[in-house]
Amino acid sequence: MKHYAPTTPSRRQMTTIEYRKFLTTNEPHKPLTKGGQRHVGRNSDGRITVRHKGGGHKRLYRELDFKYDKLNIPAKVETVEYDPNRSGFIALVCYRDGERRYHILPKELKVGDLIVSAEDAEIKVGNRLPLAKAPVGTQVFNLEVKPGSGAKLARSAGTQAEVVSHSGGYTSVKMPSSEVRKFNDKCWASIGAVSNDEHKLVNFGKAGRSRWKGIRPTVRGTAMNPVDHPYGGGEGAQGRGTKRPKTKWGKVTGGRKTRTPKKYSNYLIVSRRKVGKKR
Repeated sequence: MKHYAPTTPSRRQMTTIEYRKFLTTNEPHKPLTKGGQRHVGRNSDGRITVRHKGGGHKRLYRELDFKYDKLNIPAKVETVEYDPNRSGFIALVCYRDGERRYHILPKELKVGDLIVSAEDAEIKVGNRLPLAKAPVGTQVFNLEVKPGSGAKLARSAGTQAEVVSHSGGYTSVKMPSSEVRKFNDKCWASIGAVSNDEHKLVNFGKAGRSRWKGIRPTVRGTAMNPVDHPYGGGEGAQGRGTKRPKTKWGKVTGGRKTRTPKKYSNYLIVSRRKVGKKR
């Protein structure tokens, strides 16, 4: 992490990632980028449906390859780049047939390294193979939920899942949330853990830096009037006055299970994630 001399009150707390240690270029590969307008919490009518979103710096979208459908063709890492649309770093890889694609960069992968997606790929960081071929204890990311659906899970900075067991055509995987879940062993995954594991340690230091990210201010419920929030009203600081924590609209947020009771994938969950103080 990079710390700053306290030249201003906000600088005193601010930390950033030392990008010069990791990134190899400032400019993205133009053929794999596109523009577009972000919805920033609004629906198709333009109405705010998610609070605390809006503004932010304009972003150029990098088109990432989550399908990994070029099998048995080695690819060489050309650059390591920053992506404003995700927390992990990305890598521009060039396949042996000349095609270039963006991939999520795992930790320890460097410029010049070779990776491959193949049924019999070596157990090496960056390689991609079916879960059935991954030994117990292997760290994986970019997991498919269904065979051929493309990478969906364990894609954010510093995350990885762990292969726990193989049985009856399924592979049990411990997710970053601590949930243990069964996957069809024909689902593919990448070996390793996602890069930029210091992402969670960044201290913005000032409100303006949140606004650059597109995060608008949040008002505490206890600071509102009774008409606006279940916690509102009273002279001075008050307790919340309700048995359970609630949202602005009175919906219970703590201690209530929100998963659909008859969800299609319930039978795949071996053990639920651990939540609360015990975790």
